[in-house]
Amino acid sequence: MIIVNLDVMMARRKISSGELAEKIGITQANLSVLKTGKAKAVRFSTLEQICKVLDCQPGDILEFRE
Repeated sequence: MIIVNLDVMMARRKISSGELAEKIGITQANLSVLKTGKAKAVRFSTLEQICKVLDCQPGDILEFRE
């Protein structure tokens, strides 16, 4: 199972969903789908933008658990 820790990183960086969505160029609705872990896929370009804005690595956002 892949766990999405996007909300944790957003809290650490003190950034709102609206601000992050605007900076990475996606809708708040799509960001919500990512945050809740309901997304079936994430584009590398989106992941790259998230990492740039939050100054983090993909592994800070995505976690594997059995």
